[in-house]
Amino acid sequence: METAGYLPALRRETDAFRGCLLGDLTAPVAHCGSWTLHDLAGHLGAGNQRAVTAVTARHPGNRFPAAPREPAALLRWFDRHAAALFEALDTDPAAPAWTFHPPHTVGFWQRRRCLETLVHRWDAQHALGGVPGAFDPELAADGIAEVFDTFAPRQIAVGRAAAPRRAVLVEATDTGSSWTYGPGAPAAAVTGTAGELLLMLWGRLPAGHQGLAWKGDRDAGCAVLRGPLVA
Repeated sequence: METAGYLPALRRETDAFRGCLLGDLTAPVAHCGSWTLHDLAGHLGAGNQRAVTAVTARHPGNRFPAAPREPAALLRWFDRHAAALFEALDTDPAAPAWTFHPPHTVGFWQRRRCLETLVHRWDAQHALGGVPGAFDPELAADGIAEVFDTFAPRQIAVGRAAAPRRAVLVEATDTGSSWTYGPGAPAAAVTGTAGELLLMLWGRLPAGHQGLAWKGDRDAGCAVLRGPLVA
């Protein structure tokens, strides 16, 4: 995805997430352990603060104050840190920044915060019981690419996952994009829309979701994708 598209997409997804904060903040978030919507807002807001520190101070930052419990105060807190994030990221994507994986640039955070907010916007809408809004296919496809070019290698590097012994082919039907993860010829292939595939890789949809189609050795393919690929 072109880097110029990240900030508009981030703003759109941030606004959609913020809208969820007008709902029931005690709603459980199905795919985030014991978190409530309030906890998810705290997570996203703290992540925004860390990204600002990574860009402006070039280090990951330390602990940040917890998000307020009172709904109106939470909105103000979230808005303040979102505004700081947009200000910090509105610069040359090639500018240096601290990151937890290459490239060590502002562009890394433009992409990362955009894709993080995309998935958690889905989480928030799902938590409130509605039908989450569709993903932009190009953005979702970039999210799949990020899983394989950033998160999966990092999981291996820090010892959370072993390098795959077999390969799986992942194909997005709506963008024509494809990714092969693992060595050698793919033992299996899975196809679906970019949005469905991204949600599967992030554990929001099961591998057997009706929108996904498998060919080859599905068990082997699922074993590769269990990784764990993402943190």
